[in-house]
Amino acid sequence: MLSSLIAPKNAEAGHRKFATGIDACQLTRLSTFGDHRGNLAVIEAMTDIPFEVRRVYYLYDFTGAKRGGHAHKRLEQLFIALAGSFDVILDDGKRRKNVRLKSPAEGLYVCPMIWREIENPAPGSVCLVLASTHYDEKDYFRSYKEFAANV
Repeated sequence: MLSSLIAPKNAEAGHRKFATGIDACQLTRLSTFGDHRGNLAVIEAMTDIPFEVRRVYYLYDFTGAKRGGHAHKRLEQLFIALAGSFDVILDDGKRRKNVRLKSPAEGLYVCPMIWREIENPAPGSVCLVLASTHYDEKDYFRSYKEFAANV
């Protein structure tokens, strides 16, 4: 899955080389377990995703709205459609890719230096995001022009 992006377990966050570019952003099937009672999805840092989770947030009630519209210098993320579906548009300054997330059994890994936008949410959609760092405004490119000049 994402094993080519995973640093050694003793690597400190922020001190490893990142795979970059749109090809490094991949869908990954989450470990799921199901029986007559329902399904359970599991995400383990450094096993299922190439980073330790430092922050978790989710978007909801965003029907008709566009979210994102920025890039990160070092932050890594995993996007999951917990409910409903939505598009994640990825742009590395050279190419664009649209990924439709529609299953809580898969996640979209987004590496640093990728411009991202979230669009076309179905009613009732919930987007869960696992992030590799705490919020840091200095990590953001909020202008596409500035982002494109740095890739």
